[in-house]
Amino acid sequence: MNERRIRMLTAGLVLATVLVTVPAVWLGLRVSDQRAAEQRRQDILAAARQSALNFTSLDYRHYGRDSGNVLKGATGTFKKQFAAQTAELTKLVAKNKSVSEGQVLEAGIVRSDERTARVLVVADSKVTNTAAPQGQARTYRLQLGLVRVDGRWLTSDVEFVG
Repeated sequence: MNERRIRMLTAGLVLATVLVTVPAVWLGLRVSDQRAAEQRRQDILAAARQSALNFTSLDYRHYGRDSGNVLKGATGTFKKQFAAQTAELTKLVAKNKSVSEGQVLEAGIVRSDERTARVLVVADSKVTNTAAPQGQARTYRLQLGLVRVDGRWLTSDVEFVG
């Protein structure tokens, strides 16, 4: 083989390698991005479900623990408001012997990015207290605002909707 043919063959192999490698790297990055987005989606939904469950499951016999669970998953305005009302709520819940057993029925992400999310949650609870000893069913439609803080999704806002 002459030198020119060897150079042409080498150039052709280099070009073929580049043409195969670039799309493979691009596809690999796309798959990685999709996996990261799916993991973020699952993390957001898990955090929203847990927050809604904590918010709708409270028992006067251990309200300190239950309200603490709400606060552990909270941040910002929601945490401040809930913490400010905890003392009064503790008295009210104890006086009425309130027990609420929550259950999350459905949750869906309205929007999200790497740092924030808005999630709609539908939850049911059975509430028993001195006024309703047999229990009363309640359905909640909540819109939760979540923010990512130190690697965790925390509830920053809770709104009752429709």
